[in-house]
Amino acid sequence: MKGNPGTKIVIANRRNEKLVGLLHETGSREVVVLCHGFRSNKDNTILKNMTAALEKEGISAFRFDFSGNGESEGNFYYGNFNNEADDDLHMVIQYLCNTMNRVVPVILGHSKGGDVVLLYASKYGDTIRSVVNISGRFDLKKGIRLGDDYMEKIREQGFIDAKEGKSCFRVTEESLMDRLNTDMHEACLKIGRKCKVLTVHGSDDTVVPVEDAKEFAKIIPNHNLEIVQGANHGYTKHQKQLVSTAMEFIKTVIHEVHLSL
Repeated sequence: MKGNPGTKIVIANRRNEKLVGLLHETGSREVVVLCHGFRSNKDNTILKNMTAALEKEGISAFRFDFSGNGESEGNFYYGNFNNEADDDLHMVIQYLCNTMNRVVPVILGHSKGGDVVLLYASKYGDTIRSVVNISGRFDLKKGIRLGDDYMEKIREQGFIDAKEGKSCFRVTEESLMDRLNTDMHEACLKIGRKCKVLTVHGSDDTVVPVEDAKEFAKIIPNHNLEIVQGANHGYTKHQKQLVSTAMEFIKTVIHEVHLSL
């Protein structure tokens, strides 16, 4: 991403691990917080392109690494959805609001980050106005790419070592159960009508099927669903359409914030 590289800010999470993020400052009181997905980081293409679009509209953005990812401290932990919402994202938002006197009207997440921002809304719905869920997974019991007989192997030795692309990581039985026991249906039922949710999903996503997006649409009360035709999980050839769709929603939310002041 050309232009403003952002100002590095370090924020302690609940476990006192240092989370590293970049604040892209435009002078707006509002800051949109951007969350990456599984085994990713703040330099994910989607987050960088969203940041550039926000800056162009005069809206500040903050993108950061969850603990155990990117530049942030801590060990990588498989699963970890609720901890990322409670220990990391919550402390980031608290810091921006209380220490920096900013307003966070929108939180946006891609893939696993989409689930994390929805979990945050289910827990702290009175503090967040709107959520953008990009390609989040509805049923976390599905899409576990750990090879054949992974459950049997993990019960035998307590863990398995997994590989995804160039990335190697350990999955313990505890961390696997953490994922399996995270119920997005139950969480979404707790998101109140005051919180606006936009779900964006690619029609050709082979990582998380588009049917998951339709499940979110069924149960979240104040929900918009946008399906990007032909797009894959990373929106490789559909970045402009993804960014445009998300920005239209975000600008409407920011406008409503200004009207309410």
